[in-house]
Amino acid sequence: MPRTSFTRPRARRPLTVLLATVALLLGVGVVPAAAEPNEGGTKQLREQLEAAAKGHIEAKAKLDNSKRRQAALTAELKAVEGQLVELNAQVGEVAAQSYRLGRLTPTALLLKSASPDALVQRAGELDVMAQRDSKRLRSLAKAKATAAQAKTAIDGEVREQQKQLAALAKKKRDAERALATVSSGSSSGFSGGSRSASPAPRNSDGSWPSESCSVDDPTTDGCITPRTLHALKQAQAAGYKRYVKCFRTGGDGEHPKGRACDFSAATSTFKDETATGGDKAYGDSLANYYKNNASRLGVLYVIWYRQIWMPNTGWRAYSGSGSPAADHTNHVHLSMY
Repeated sequence: MPRTSFTRPRARRPLTVLLATVALLLGVGVVPAAAEPNEGGTKQLREQLEAAAKGHIEAKAKLDNSKRRQAALTAELKAVEGQLVELNAQVGEVAAQSYRLGRLTPTALLLKSASPDALVQRAGELDVMAQRDSKRLRSLAKAKATAAQAKTAIDGEVREQQKQLAALAKKKRDAERALATVSSGSSSGFSGGSRSASPAPRNSDGSWPSESCSVDDPTTDGCITPRTLHALKQAQAAGYKRYVKCFRTGGDGEHPKGRACDFSAATSTFKDETATGGDKAYGDSLANYYKNNASRLGVLYVIWYRQIWMPNTGWRAYSGSGSPAADHTNHVHLSMY
């Protein structure tokens, strides 16, 4: 459940210290600090990547929303144009009738009426016809105005789409410029992870709602955003159940914001070694799972095995400092919008 404050008991800390002490006494090696994962790169790089990926996602949502509005307006215009054809035919009949019979004046009405009763009847009939013809003319004028408004709105949506396409192109250039210092170019990516995730909630216009670090992180004593929790649970439901940690204090990346998780390629913890064999295949599949479901879950970027995926660049080579943690060869890093 969301909450406004975040406090945690420290009851588990003595137990952690005790277990570490027992491990040392028994000669069992604890995970070295170098094995702990990190987002990699400098603070400036992370900020640039976040801005580029966020800008792409926001522009894409606006573009998709504009396309939906354009499709609805086009359907409305088509329906109105169908009405115009029918109304124009009806108004044409009115004009033809007036031409054949001539304009009816009070004098003509009296001359054509053989008796007072016939006069009353004729006057009633003409009143009904006048009301019908007036309604047709009003309907025609309204339909023409609606069609003109729809055409203007469609033109506006086309301009909006051109604007968002330009924004997408700019954010792609920003991402490529930021990655230039740590990337040697595009890469082939990974296989697996074909299962579809259940979509996370969006706003009515297709954008992602703003979220804070407000729900319990099931992997640590910290907090994460509801969307990050959804992404974590979806992966676990898809079978990715190995060791994972999300919230982390300190630093300037996504972890302290509750918008990132690190998924170990190994089963029970983070190993200070490059994943191979089944561990490598597990990481490949998980990284591709989040790439395939990025638009459903709100994925900002994924880093795995010296590669990074962003929505505006695809998979790109991504080198760290050479350690398994920095190169992300022992864990998959997920950052969320």
